[in-house]
Amino acid sequence: MSVTDREELQEKLLYKFENNLFLDEALRHSSYVNEQTDDDLRDNERLEFLGDAVLNLAVGDLLMKHYPDAKEGDLSRMRANLVNETQLADISRTINLGSYLELGKGEIQTNGREKNSILANAFEAVMAAVYLDGGFKAAFNIIESHFSPLLASITTPAATYDYKSRLQELAQISHGEIPSYTVIHESGPDHDKTFGVQLKLKDLQTQGEGKSKKTAEQDAAQKALELLKPGL
Repeated sequence: MSVTDREELQEKLLYKFENNLFLDEALRHSSYVNEQTDDDLRDNERLEFLGDAVLNLAVGDLLMKHYPDAKEGDLSRMRANLVNETQLADISRTINLGSYLELGKGEIQTNGREKNSILANAFEAVMAAVYLDGGFKAAFNIIESHFSPLLASITTPAATYDYKSRLQELAQISHGEIPSYTVIHESGPDHDKTFGVQLKLKDLQTQGEGKSKKTAEQDAAQKALELLKPGL
């Protein structure tokens, strides 16, 4: 990547690298490396692995502080809802991370810079790069700046309750089958879509909406639970 691009991204991260090689590796997708002749060139997959651990530790620490009385199960559910592909991809878009990635020709042609999986993995890799370059505190500061607004939107641990799993458990016990989910509409631009999902369980039908299919499914499942078990 160019010196200008590197400096621009570091300004968005609010972090200045001592060793730019860490950042360069974090932005290098396997599809790009596979097209090069340099056998020593490394893609960002090892950094993804480390970044996943850094993110989970940092978000876990934030949750412990925000919810000192929450149980382990609630904390785990909240972290899973915060540290997931869709959420990380959305954060990547706020700093336009996709534009800095080195991708292979095939990924460029298929709009790889907007793929959730690539963006989420790249964000993990960048967090690992910051961790290796400046230590956990440096990575934590960046993670905190992006996740604090998300934490503020969670009023209680129950706000991230896994309604789909609870509904499936209940449906298997009481109905002998599991609910089905179907996407019935999508609206908005690619970077800011809203999904509509229909849930069916025998004669019961509900509809949910969300910024991801997963969120829309959870919304539909919550509505179904409210119909099946009032007051849940």
